[in-house]
Amino acid sequence: MKQLLAIAIMCLFSSSFVQAQSKQQTAVANAVEKLRQAMVDADQATLESSVADKLSYGHSGGHIDDKKEFVDKIASGKSDFVTIDLTEQTISISGKTAIVRHILTAKTNDGGKPGEVHLRVILVWQKKAGKWLLLARQAVKIT
Repeated sequence: MKQLLAIAIMCLFSSSFVQAQSKQQTAVANAVEKLRQAMVDADQATLESSVADKLSYGHSGGHIDDKKEFVDKIASGKSDFVTIDLTEQTISISGKTAIVRHILTAKTNDGGKPGEVHLRVILVWQKKAGKWLLLARQAVKIT
């Protein structure tokens, strides 16, 4: 009987953990989607509120943007995303840190010049005051 009770308690705690993990993963996925949409819409206010003040945004070509440069490039249209599609996304959470990996496929129109990008991306999100903020991003070209 004690063994049965112990198993029941373990099942209860493990299902609560999985459910809590799923809620956190959903919250991170929602933050990723909000950022994706803000990038397509060039929505300056949403971009600013979605990223951490200490943002490190690494491009596949090697350039690193801080928060101001990242927001300014997109809001001004210098970096213009017509579409962004994210596939093969995984989310791993450890405490107040989330690591998101996905493949980003986008159509761009930088400086009036149409283009396409195909990247593998890793995002690091930090939970601050109950909100997930993008802290770091690094992209590499898919060859």
